[in-house]
Amino acid sequence: MKNCILRFFSAAILSCLVLSAHAQAGNFSSQLSEPVKWAIKTHMTSDSTVSVVISAQIENEWHLYSQYQKGTALPLVIKMQSDDRCKSLTGEVWKESPKYTEHYDDFFKETELYLSGNARFENEILLKSDKAFTLNVSVEGQACKDGACVPVSKDFSVKIDGRKNSSQKADASKSVVAEQPNVVADNGHNESGHDCSEHTDMPAADDTFVKAAQNDAANASPAPDGNKAKEEESLLWFFLLSFGGGIVALLTPCVFPVIPMTVSYFMKHGGVKQALFYGFSIIFIFLLIGLLFSAVFGQDSANYLSTHWAPNVIFAAIFVLFAFSLFGYYEIRLPSGWVNKTSQAGSSKAGYVGTFFMALTLVLASFSCTLPIAGTVILNAAAGGFVKPLIGMFGFSLAFALPFTAFAMFPSFLEKLPKSGSWMNTLKVTLAFIELGFALKFLSVPDQTYHWGILDREVYLSLWIVIFGMLGFYLLGKLKFPYDADMPVQKSLMRFVLALCSFAFTIYMIPGLFGAPLNGISGWLPPMYTQDFRIDRAAATADTKTINATFSDKLHAVEGVDAYFDYDEAAAEAVKQNKPLLLIFSGHGCVNCRKMEQMVLSDKKVQQYLKDNYVVAELFVDDKVIELPEHLQILNKDGKKITRLGEKNMYLQNSVYGHNSQPCYIKVNAANGSPLAAPLFYETKPESFLNWIEK
Repeated sequence: MKNCILRFFSAAILSCLVLSAHAQAGNFSSQLSEPVKWAIKTHMTSDSTVSVVISAQIENEWHLYSQYQKGTALPLVIKMQSDDRCKSLTGEVWKESPKYTEHYDDFFKETELYLSGNARFENEILLKSDKAFTLNVSVEGQACKDGACVPVSKDFSVKIDGRKNSSQKADASKSVVAEQPNVVADNGHNESGHDCSEHTDMPAADDTFVKAAQNDAANASPAPDGNKAKEEESLLWFFLLSFGGGIVALLTPCVFPVIPMTVSYFMKHGGVKQALFYGFSIIFIFLLIGLLFSAVFGQDSANYLSTHWAPNVIFAAIFVLFAFSLFGYYEIRLPSGWVNKTSQAGSSKAGYVGTFFMALTLVLASFSCTLPIAGTVILNAAAGGFVKPLIGMFGFSLAFALPFTAFAMFPSFLEKLPKSGSWMNTLKVTLAFIELGFALKFLSVPDQTYHWGILDREVYLSLWIVIFGMLGFYLLGKLKFPYDADMPVQKSLMRFVLALCSFAFTIYMIPGLFGAPLNGISGWLPPMYTQDFRIDRAAATADTKTINATFSDKLHAVEGVDAYFDYDEAAAEAVKQNKPLLLIFSGHGCVNCRKMEQMVLSDKKVQQYLKDNYVVAELFVDDKVIELPEHLQILNKDGKKITRLGEKNMYLQNSVYGHNSQPCYIKVNAANGSPLAAPLFYETKPESFLNWIEK
């Protein structure tokens, strides 16, 4: 409200000043009253569709606010009014080009989105009749210059010829994907089609479902919305989690042997600049790992790597290997020559070169403890393309480097650290149990993507219950490992508290063996449908499905949600039922997908609304096994045939709809495949999800 009042009075005062100045010069009428020149034209794009294009010529130094503008400035609004012989395929928000310019106004504390120079707005309408009619279009908005704003408006009346072939209909079952560059979603205002007069039924499908979606979305301007903020929030959250991983890595025993070496070096070659360079070198080395990962594997390959059986099995084996090493049954070290050479280089060369080798020594010496943690950060960033691994490794390395930078600045502070003792071995064994739990998670991913059926939900939970139960007994002193000292555990308050936490977590998981949802950890568990024994089996086995979807013998949606697993099949059914289509881009190894399934899609109100108003398609992008029948296979933009379901779904999400993270929920017009609103990525509140789905 404060911004609105400020903008109103500021615009009024500035407008008066400009009016006065121009009136004195005698040229206000020619320079201010019409800062935007409008024109309209139409042309037939097919026998039954017409493209309506409005062009705006904006005077120099003036700007016109975009349709996507939010806040106190007035957005551009384009309305069509006519009879019931046409229907908009584009929606209320016209396709806008070029993309708006973003400018943050420090005074009003908001981002302005505006166009300058020449702008173009396009809408495609479907003709429903052979008869000609008049299409009325009105444009209203606001143009500004140096703080002075004036309203702009224009009315058009244009004659539209009727369609040439009224009997033309599309084959709703035809394959849907054609060649397409990257596409962005609409801004959230484009609803399920905007009639030229009032709402009418959805039109029949075009030649191909996605081809129309590609054409409609190819020139659309991405608008800022809540999902962009959620993506940024997701990256921030991932940074904080990675930062926490770096803090955990600092507590590992492998780091402590480097502390005396750091002390001795910086007592001889100390200084604030050297200490800062030491910290930057640590961050640089870890960032280089993330950079190489991103450059070598890229977006699609990273997703493939994170779900392929080979890297997941290898990482699971590494976790088990390190776990038994931390238990004390054997010791894993890097070749001593590697560490000795870097250490000698750091000791023999003063200055920045020596400081860099000290940082490299720290990274190599802590290798055996930090690799599992850093590897987890990298694999969790695998679906995030180029940026996310860098953000993750930056968070991890920043937490890892900050204490050592402080230690390098203040060597005397290092002497206050706790000495090595039995507490260090307790920490090692605790981390070993946790690494065993993580190893199961890595094995669970290929078990789902390749449909092995080994780690069903109750098997997975049973192993976790045993692991964390044994951890509790260990912390109480009931289990001993090779390097454990005989110490009176009752004197250690920390061990007792950790034992309580471990037992509490163990007891929390036990009801899951009988079908309890366990919402708190549902993202880390295999899907509910993999569970063989459930106490509510009678209710669970009730035949609630009303569809017979292809691949339903291998793929399963949340109980209570009827979903198709192929885009073409779902789109054809949505057109048949005259309903919009909800695309759920998911993954077998996606933690957040499982959370949303358990916390949102299992909600009865959500399920009922989807059943009444949508056709649902759950598209698994990481499935590695299921082969497509001939009629569902497609060609990608390079002309290569896609024969597997997971590859097709990934191509649809990345190349057609322009997104690459899961979960991703997109509402589309089933007749032409165009998005009806901005996508939703992650939301665990059923009420918020319903608000989005009802728009």
